[in-house]
Amino acid sequence: MRIILFLIVTLLMSSMLWAETKFDPTEFWQDGYCVQTTAKTPDPGSKTIQAQLEGEWHTLDLVDFPSSFWEWNRLRRTEYLDVFRQMITNGERQEPRLAGPHNGIVASWGMARNDSQFKLNNAVKGSGLLPKAEKLAEITRLLESNIESDMLTKLNVLDSLYQNAEEIFSPNQIVSLELYSEPGYNTQTFINQMVNPACVTVYLDIPSYKIKQIARILHPADPNLSNYEKAVVRYVNLMHSFFHGEFPRDFIAVIYYNIEIYDNSPGAKDARGTKISP
Repeated sequence: MRIILFLIVTLLMSSMLWAETKFDPTEFWQDGYCVQTTAKTPDPGSKTIQAQLEGEWHTLDLVDFPSSFWEWNRLRRTEYLDVFRQMITNGERQEPRLAGPHNGIVASWGMARNDSQFKLNNAVKGSGLLPKAEKLAEITRLLESNIESDMLTKLNVLDSLYQNAEEIFSPNQIVSLELYSEPGYNTQTFINQMVNPACVTVYLDIPSYKIKQIARILHPADPNLSNYEKAVVRYVNLMHSFFHGEFPRDFIAVIYYNIEIYDNSPGAKDARGTKISP
């Protein structure tokens, strides 16, 4: 009898999990903007972040990039810039590397979209570094003052930033844009991160890094953004336009806060998914 009762309860629980309430976009959007309620932006310079995981709020410690990550990031980004320099100066047609720090492969889990049976998702996201809070206004002005410059000048500006990355950029944050989500359409990554801000970014390269993170979503039209959050949204969109050209609107910004870092490189005994953060 107990076994039968256990099986019935298990089946009921399974069916409840499988038949969860369908995704309702009105839960996320109001007056044309979204508000993420499962994570809080830390104060600038804070070493912790608050996030809601599995229905409970946690205070999580942030961890800094190791020196090897900075070296790899700088090398690959400057190589990327060199490809475009050669194309401009010599007319050499080259395809830039798709591997490397710009293209993070983000895994997330939260709530199934109505066209899927799965909550799990994976997507490649263009990503970059975020200036330290005390450097944010200065770097924003630098980009604004060169937004109409020729591409070679822009490449040199970016190169100067990457060459001094540790002094300029945050040691524990990566930024990206949510380009496609809006009231009438929502990507699976966006849905998942709104519901569950915990995610994982992996970089396809050697060396390779895996970073477990908390994603903080900031909509440019949210009237309740702090001055710092507005400055971050402005910077991420400006950096995107600085390289790719002007866009008709600002997009949702996402700050990824480092919680755990792993060396995902193949082969070496001290790598292969070994945790390298404290």
